[in-house]
Amino acid sequence: MVYVREASVRNPWWQRGVVYQVYPRSFADSNGDGVGDLPGITGRLGYLRWLGVEAVWISPFYPSPMADFGYDVSDYTGVHPVFGTLEDFDDLVAEAHRLGLKVIVDYVPNHTSEEHPWFVESRSSRRNPKRDWYIWRDPKADGAPPNNWLATFGGGAWEWDEETEQYYYHAYLKEQPDLNWRNPEVRGAMYDVLRFWLDRGADGFRVDALRQLVKDERFRDNPPNPDHRPGDSPYDALLPVYSTDRPEVHGIVREMRGVLDEYGEDRLLIGELYLPIERLVAYYGEDGSGVQLPTNMHLISTPWKAREIAALIEAYEAALPPGGWPNWVLGNHDRSRVASRVGPGQARVAAMLLLTLRGTPTLYYGDELGMRDVEIPPHRVRDPWEKNVPGIGLGRDPERTPMQWDGSPNAGFCPSGVEPWLPPADDSPVVNVECQREAPDSLLNLYRRLLSLRRAEPALSSGDYALVAATDEVLAYQRQHEGRRFIVVLNLGPREPCLKMPGLRGRVALGTLLERQGAEVVKEVTLRGNEGLVIEAR
Repeated sequence: MVYVREASVRNPWWQRGVVYQVYPRSFADSNGDGVGDLPGITGRLGYLRWLGVEAVWISPFYPSPMADFGYDVSDYTGVHPVFGTLEDFDDLVAEAHRLGLKVIVDYVPNHTSEEHPWFVESRSSRRNPKRDWYIWRDPKADGAPPNNWLATFGGGAWEWDEETEQYYYHAYLKEQPDLNWRNPEVRGAMYDVLRFWLDRGADGFRVDALRQLVKDERFRDNPPNPDHRPGDSPYDALLPVYSTDRPEVHGIVREMRGVLDEYGEDRLLIGELYLPIERLVAYYGEDGSGVQLPTNMHLISTPWKAREIAALIEAYEAALPPGGWPNWVLGNHDRSRVASRVGPGQARVAAMLLLTLRGTPTLYYGDELGMRDVEIPPHRVRDPWEKNVPGIGLGRDPERTPMQWDGSPNAGFCPSGVEPWLPPADDSPVVNVECQREAPDSLLNLYRRLLSLRRAEPALSSGDYALVAATDEVLAYQRQHEGRRFIVVLNLGPREPCLKMPGLRGRVALGTLLERQGAEVVKEVTLRGNEGLVIEAR
């Protein structure tokens, strides 16, 4: 069933809509080289329209040596040949806009590739005009690095340059030197990058590593993390209080937002921010002058228990500044897939939670199918994080495997006989778009029904949120707008609990089990194991 009620709330598109993340290497290969590309995405935009999302966010496709698969940018105003051409990007935008879809470009402002012309100039001489475009420091008296800062992908964050006898800073790989955002010339050049893509029709940006942009001007040592345990990422051994989330970053965010506002009020700025809620919400900015959607990824790490999720939602809602619009993320290219974290039974409940909470949801490609992490053989590992810090499961290849389009040997991602850049899942012959599209009770069709209902009912896309109940296994909450009221009831366990709601009369507008749709609900609801219901209250 597809719902057709027209939304009556006049909110910006990004408040009503749902963002779908595409990892371009893994979505669709149009030319048979085993790597996804922009024409491949363009050819599948009809699927996203059918699914019912409003925007596609595309991870980096810039020219790059691919030390970190595109997050090491060597040219901010081009397209890597493996992904296509600028004309292919233009074609993608034109087709997306024809279908009513927005296009979000991944913007990587914290660092470049070491092969970017700016860094080539910067490291050529201490006297080069671009020397101060990056972060260079003298060694300590004993030759050691300037401080104890660590790189996210393992090891120290300072790399010695023999020619100029200074260290440069890299928050990630040594091949990814950090730009110096205290330099106004850097800011001007990077704002021109935003204008370049806006001029080509981009509807917004997801800003990578936003909290990293500004570093402590005194370069003080980071303190030790008292909660660090064996098996944790080595990066977490220190608290990055001087290398991330510095107060000066908010002025830069205001400037970025100002560039987007030059192009109208409907351009969207999303900030990647792994931060505690009380620090995350500061990125909305004073009077809404910051990013419209600071990414809230706490659902990824919160234990999958009703009371803990309820507490997270309450804390987040309470912390939002006036006018701040919520954002929820359950999966992305850096974290284990939803179905692997919560199990296949709960994947349906997770879909209902994500798409009925107040705020803008972000979907990661393939989660609508229940794609799971894929075990990558050692000889096929591609992620530099896993190579630098092996053995503790930091690698991100398992959640970046090819999209599963059909039951052919390479899951329809690329032609049979071609080796894809990462191996497809063993279950792709049965877990794929083609199979699930034809099965009314599939996870894919559940996502489509949820997206359709959300789009049709302002109560679910823009309405108020109120907690109803949180027990050992059951989470229930209300969404309401202009007299329309829905109760969402989620069973986060395998048992069959009964939830008493004395004042409730209604019917099941949508269930994770298709057979429950339309059932009457009076005063109580008994849930089956791993079941969720959206109840239209009367």
